[in-house]
Amino acid sequence: MYNSHNGKVPVPTLERLATYLRYLIDLEQSHIETISSAEVERQTGINAAQFRKDLSYFGEFGKPGVGYNVIDLQSRIAHILKIDREQRVILVGAGNLGSALIGYPGLKEHRFNLVAVFDNSASKIGRPLWELQIQDIATLKEANATLEARIAILAVPATAAQKAADALVEAGVTAILNFAPILLRVPPSVYVRNVSFLQELAVLSYHLSAAPEN
Repeated sequence: MYNSHNGKVPVPTLERLATYLRYLIDLEQSHIETISSAEVERQTGINAAQFRKDLSYFGEFGKPGVGYNVIDLQSRIAHILKIDREQRVILVGAGNLGSALIGYPGLKEHRFNLVAVFDNSASKIGRPLWELQIQDIATLKEANATLEARIAILAVPATAAQKAADALVEAGVTAILNFAPILLRVPPSVYVRNVSFLQELAVLSYHLSAAPEN
């Protein structure tokens, strides 16, 4: 067994596992039965040796001279990432970003089930958002006692983010995907991943320096 919280498995490895899984799903849909690490490198850009090292954290995979069975490898990676079962997710923030996230078809494909959406705006509460009805964030703890979601997506303005995060923690959420441009203060038992569009654009902007300017 492994525990990603104790440092045995580096976060970049887990990120690459998600990339491999996406690739394997595409291969299965194309009816390809086996692959080699060299083919993984060609298709994903991730070095073949790195691919083998990433898998080595979790045991033996593949057969020498034969390669990797696509369906078996996909199943094992999904099990490692705990998405071989439904993972219930709640969303806080029913704005433009939240609406786009609910409509993203890749969530269901990877067994992430968005079960509820919450907001604090009186003009939004009670209105439908895709297949869900926007609920009052004041009812979050009570609602999640039934929903039992452990993952949340936070898509609120920075000024509202910490209060919303506190409500999520109180409701039993232990993993938060944070789109707000602020570092959240949460207990050690709660894992936060921050998504910053500005940060990513800044990195891209820096790399423009390698290109000749007009």
